[in-house]
Amino acid sequence: MDIQTIGIVGAGQMGNGIAHVMALAGYDVKMTDISAEALEKAVQIIEGNLSRQAGRGKISEAEMAAAMKRIDTTTTLTDLGSSDLIIEAATERETVKQAIFEDLLPHLKPETILTSNTSSISITRLASRTDRPEKFMGFHFMNPVPVMQLVELIRGIATDEETFAACKTVVDRLGKTAASAEDFPAFIVNRILMPMINEAVYTLYEGVGNVQSIDSSLKLGANHPMGPLELADFIGLDTCLAIMNVLHDGLADTKYRPCPLLTKYVEAGWLGRKTQRGFYDYRGEMPVPTR
Repeated sequence: MDIQTIGIVGAGQMGNGIAHVMALAGYDVKMTDISAEALEKAVQIIEGNLSRQAGRGKISEAEMAAAMKRIDTTTTLTDLGSSDLIIEAATERETVKQAIFEDLLPHLKPETILTSNTSSISITRLASRTDRPEKFMGFHFMNPVPVMQLVELIRGIATDEETFAACKTVVDRLGKTAASAEDFPAFIVNRILMPMINEAVYTLYEGVGNVQSIDSSLKLGANHPMGPLELADFIGLDTCLAIMNVLHDGLADTKYRPCPLLTKYVEAGWLGRKTQRGFYDYRGEMPVPTR
């Protein structure tokens, strides 16, 4: 299938990043969100990020202008029905994602491919609630989307080869690298990354080290660009907890038990950078450890 038009559900951090790279690669993009304010903010963020790329000489001013012209927004979900490919990038809650796909189904073209940017939820289960499980797969971008080079392509049990090939072609056109993953809890990246973050929180919880010593140890001792607690704040502690719960529930192994301290931070609403407090406090000029 020749994909030309792409619908994106959700104008948050992931949604606007996906819209950015798709428009820059020459695709016509329609982005939707329940909030007109969120859509307006997303377009401003995209323009700012494209402008930054142009300022660094990575793209030309003409490429930036052309990309912005390819992005359209709407608060009406069903306006995405005419898209060749739809990427759902809404909140990481299965009931929300299911409701989105159910609302879209009556308005889709027969050949439209449905995908989810979920970081951990079963693709097979999401697909089974649609009328086209063979044309459904996981399309998982890494954050921040314009910078990160990997995209996980996750086949559900029913995903056909034509759908996988069409999505792989899109990833290639973006200049990114596709990693093929099977549909097991958290796929590849988060199956490995989240237990590491969770173990770092346990290390803090048990008093083995403080926030600063844990992050410095992994940055200097394992050559990680960010410490695990700093990275957790960047991802969002609520997202980290949700993925750990998916791993714990889906694999029934105690090694995936979320750390009680991670749960406490989420209960406090200290979700990381997006709320200005997590394992670090971001309200001042420099981030300060909260433990």
